[in-house]
Amino acid sequence: MESASANSEVQPILTSDPQASGARTGHHVEQASTEGKLRARDFVELHDQVQSSVSLLDSLEDFLSTFQKDLSAVSGQISNLQDRSKDIDSRLKSRRRIDKPLSNLIVDLCVPPALATLILDTRVNEDWISAIVEFERRLNTLRLRVRVKAARDLSEVAEGLRIVAATKLRTFFLALLEPIRTSMTSNLQVLQSSVWMKYRPLYGFLQRHAPNVAHEVQRAYAAAVRTYFETGFRRYLRCLSWIKAGFRFCHSQTIEKADFIGQAPPEDGDPNAEIDYARLLYARVDGPSVVMAYMADDKNHKETLEALVRSALLVLMDNATAEYSFITTFFAHEPRPPMHTKDSSRSIMSPPLLSPTNGDFEDTQSHPGSDFGGEAAAPRRRVTSITSVMSAGLQEPSQKEDLASLNALWKQVMEPVLDYCQTFIQTALEPTPPVVPLLTMIRLTEDVVAEVQRRNCGPLETFVFAIRLKMWPAFQKLMADHIDSVKKFAGGAGGSYFRKSTMTEGAIFTICNRYVAVFKSFVALTDQAEETMIFSNLLRLRQELLKLIITYTDQITHPSVKARALCRFFDQLIGGLRVSRLPKGPNTSHPKAQSELAYWRQRDEEVRRQYPGDIPGQTK
Repeated sequence: MESASANSEVQPILTSDPQASGARTGHHVEQASTEGKLRARDFVELHDQVQSSVSLLDSLEDFLSTFQKDLSAVSGQISNLQDRSKDIDSRLKSRRRIDKPLSNLIVDLCVPPALATLILDTRVNEDWISAIVEFERRLNTLRLRVRVKAARDLSEVAEGLRIVAATKLRTFFLALLEPIRTSMTSNLQVLQSSVWMKYRPLYGFLQRHAPNVAHEVQRAYAAAVRTYFETGFRRYLRCLSWIKAGFRFCHSQTIEKADFIGQAPPEDGDPNAEIDYARLLYARVDGPSVVMAYMADDKNHKETLEALVRSALLVLMDNATAEYSFITTFFAHEPRPPMHTKDSSRSIMSPPLLSPTNGDFEDTQSHPGSDFGGEAAAPRRRVTSITSVMSAGLQEPSQKEDLASLNALWKQVMEPVLDYCQTFIQTALEPTPPVVPLLTMIRLTEDVVAEVQRRNCGPLETFVFAIRLKMWPAFQKLMADHIDSVKKFAGGAGGSYFRKSTMTEGAIFTICNRYVAVFKSFVALTDQAEETMIFSNLLRLRQELLKLIITYTDQITHPSVKARALCRFFDQLIGGLRVSRLPKGPNTSHPKAQSELAYWRQRDEEVRRQYPGDIPGQTK
């Protein structure tokens, strides 16, 4: 297209006038010369610009070379900074791992101002219970952290607080003994359960951190309570002695004595031929109520011997077992609380410390030197320190040794009481009481021993068991005297040629009734099916009674009269053995009761078979 237009322009020029064409040609040459000059000037300017650019490029090259060198230096510095950053980050993580344990350590080692103020400026009260537990935990921590310089520095402060606490606790516990020292109306069991046991943690603190003070408190308690029990039991047993002997203001009454089966019956009735089931109830711990001391003020008040002995034993059992339970609980050595816990800084006495992490500190001991450098400081030597005091109590007694010392403490407290009770029971057995009341007291001691075993009071069990062992020989001797009395009575039943016998059928009936009363009482007081001490003596007594009946009836010459006399005696025994017990009496459904009844029935049937037509009626 452009070539076509150029041809169209040139075509008119070639076809025009020559002069005009020459003019045009000169014009074109001039114009081209002008344009050439302009272009040359532009080329010069361009050359200058190129030279300037080359100079600038050279300068830029020098600048870039310098910048490259500086950049290499900065790169090295950045690398160093990165290494330092990694090192700082690693150290930060290490610090964070020990931050919480270190905070806990600081809190455990420090004694809060509130705790120190409570110990120094307040009297012992209920607030001391939790405070002493917290203070003991801190003492144990100081002993555990003995290698830490801060713990050694704080040990002097802790030692001073320990001495102050021990002094105040000593005064407090000794003051608790004043009510029982000054008045016998103070209820010791109430004081022990509501006051002493409430402050048991405070005494445990003394046992572990001030053993001398704890022993002093224990000795003071033993002396005060010993006097309290000694005075109370002396007064009570004296009142029982007045009732027993029937004395009050120098007025006396008759003392119950033992009457043997073979003795002649009294004219005003025979009390030994009847069973007093109410008196048999004194063989149990859960029987009638005990005799009160004020009852001795009534001159006409009477109590049976077994009731008085039962009252003395039950009062002794209740007081002695309660005291044993208290002594073995309050004065027993408790194991030490744990020395260190991970959450030990969460105490109510400790100021709150925040930790950025929840890391655990497994090392239980710190190095003597500081974590921030510095040489390890040697521990200062002291004659008496918290460490030496606490270490002295680490050797805790074994359970067997502790129980032996507690038993010795109980015996020290109850020794005069046991002597008073033993003397009272010995005087109760002199003169020897009737055999049934004596067996009632023996059964009572057995029941008391069983109850004491349930209450887990070993020393009192030994004491009551020894009393029971002393009663059995008296019982055996008394039964031998009963048997001998029947023998002697049977020996005088036949009379002689020169002396007429004074034995009558009524006397034989009385002896039979006495035997029935003794047998049924023994059976009512015996739970075991076979007891040699009881039933061997009853067997011997039955044999002597049968001999007595046969000896008496052998004096009768007529066979029919003799047979009727035998059957009357046997019927008397069978009827007495068949009588049912009273509604409130002890249980007499014993195998020996049935065998005894069968024995006398068999004797009656033998007589009736031997004399079938001479005896009217048949015993059923």
